Amino acid sequence: MFPRRENEPEYALLNDPETQLVNRYGKPVETVPRNDSRRLEDFVINGESQKSPNPNRYRQHGFFFTADNCIACHACEAACSEKNDNPAHLAFRSVGFVEGGSYPDYRRINISMACNHCDDPVCLKGCPTRAYTKFAEYGAVLQDPDICFGCGYCTWVCPYNAPQLDPVKGQVSKCNMCVDRLEVGLKPACVSACLGKALEFGVIENIPEGREQAKTGIPGFPRTDITYPNIRFQQKRSLPREMKRVDSTPLKYRKDDREGKFKPVLDPKQGFERKWNLKKLLGSHENAHIAFTLSAQAVMGAFALLVLGSWTGVTPLTDYQQSAAFVPVLILMVMLMGFGMFKLNMHLGKPHRFYRGFYNLRMSPVSREIAGVTLFFIGLGGYTLFSFFDGSWARLLANIAAAAGLLGLGYGGYYMYKLYRIPARPYWDHWHTGAAFIGSGLALGVLLLALAGLVFDSLNATQWRLLAGLVAVGMLLEGAGLVFHYRDLGHSQSEAAASFYEQGTTYGRFYWLRNLLLLSALLLACGMAISGWSDPLAFGLLALLVAASAVLGRAMFFVMVVPTTMPGAFFWRNKGFVEHARETGLADMPQLGVVYERHHEFRLVELLQTLRETGFKDKLDQLKRMFAG
Repeated sequence: MFPRRENEPEYALLNDPETQLVNRYGKPVETVPRNDSRRLEDFVINGESQKSPNPNRYRQHGFFFTADNCIACHACEAACSEKNDNPAHLAFRSVGFVEGGSYPDYRRINISMACNHCDDPVCLKGCPTRAYTKFAEYGAVLQDPDICFGCGYCTWVCPYNAPQLDPVKGQVSKCNMCVDRLEVGLKPACVSACLGKALEFGVIENIPEGREQAKTGIPGFPRTDITYPNIRFQQKRSLPREMKRVDSTPLKYRKDDREGKFKPVLDPKQGFERKWNLKKLLGSHENAHIAFTLSAQAVMGAFALLVLGSWTGVTPLTDYQQSAAFVPVLILMVMLMGFGMFKLNMHLGKPHRFYRGFYNLRMSPVSREIAGVTLFFIGLGGYTLFSFFDGSWARLLANIAAAAGLLGLGYGGYYMYKLYRIPARPYWDHWHTGAAFIGSGLALGVLLLALAGLVFDSLNATQWRLLAGLVAVGMLLEGAGLVFHYRDLGHSQSEAAASFYEQGTTYGRFYWLRNLLLLSALLLACGMAISGWSDPLAFGLLALLVAASAVLGRAMFFVMVVPTTMPGAFFWRNKGFVEHARETGLADMPQLGVVYERHHEFRLVELLQTLRETGFKDKLDQLKRMFAG
């Protein structure tokens, strides 16, 4: 148990003599009904029997932030980091700010934010390893870093940037509501350390003494309808109509006079010059996702064409199965799929814990994608294996494997798309994501078949025309998605507008180059399909156009997304400064709170340390001496 001092000050003590029955979202404040057997008044922790002094143990608790009182002293950050023994580059609670107006009437609002322990925690639903739990006690959303394998999906879906992915250890951790302090009647460490009484804590919907308001948002706080966060605000001081972020995110907050709320709008702080930024485009942390999605979708497209073409009797595809290219292309597909899955697995913070990805099939789209893709890979492998044999039994087993592969393709492919439909990332939350995945999968899958057919000289004129037509269909589908996505982004007034700005400026030249490549591929494929032009050089040019368009498009898909995060400051929580610090070597200074991504190096050192402690090295030396003798 947390040791409570005898002389704890009054401001550090929980005090909620009365509570509400429901919160403003219509959810009951009580997390467990009174007569429920799950309510434990006596409990045992580390062999020590205790009775909780908190009578509100089974009621939803939350933070209360008075923005007018916060002076950005960062005492809450320091207290939180000290209690949780966080390194300098991690903070479960952080302080950012927005400002607006003009001299001499320039206003600033500081915002201190941690996990909001939401009523509907999307981090819990999204986590494939079930590292998250919504506890009945205090309604706390707790996360176990030891279970986490470092995929970082929870950091994608959370609108408030609460889960923190450690780029060194390769695992996520977050605010735990200081439940050990709550059990002994104390408020969280950050609240107890606040100098200006800007932070308060208690049963949700209870307004602290001396406060009048209990808003669900202030300028800079993201939308609440995604997760229903358990935090309330007071902000009475008058503000300008526009409040700007000082970090690199091209957003500001403008007051809607009809609703009286501040909403995010574009702030083109970097101008409108179109740039290339090749290093940023291809140096993304998500490069493994680029390799996996493109390779998996290409193989899925080729597999679907081969199997469905054979089952439906499409002559050019059935002829392809009888050609010399059939078995080699299956081997190539297995190798390419294996490469993509390997790249994705090694992207994890703890790649050796990959099997935990199956833990949350009930809720997580990531777990479901993993399950579907694994089934597809097994079906593909079986189909390839049985294609080496003749006889009715081999055809039967091949068809069974093909059916399993198609089932995995449908299930895994759907959740590969579904896991990117994230409300907290509006740039992805559009049907163009599905159009891009299907279109690139079809076009790249056709190129795989054509490549093998070209090498083994086994394609006739009819097959050339069919394959070129299918490439045209894939490019047309992806192009249609891009047109509607461009239109919808251009009219948006959220973080999607910031992504629209990024794609036209930071990566503007590559954006239009990709569009030109896609259009050129579409026109060339249509021309080849209509005219029957089967020149291998022309198909080589088509393959180059499609592949370049796919790689550039997928790279931009990951780098241009602007999530609904909390505002940062000039240095802290500023993506622009993090990139600058890593490029210039400032990240070598631990006091700046920026580190390089070295989780694989950390894991290797940890593994070697474990082997050394278990005496593995000594045993290995004994074996070497034995074999040498």
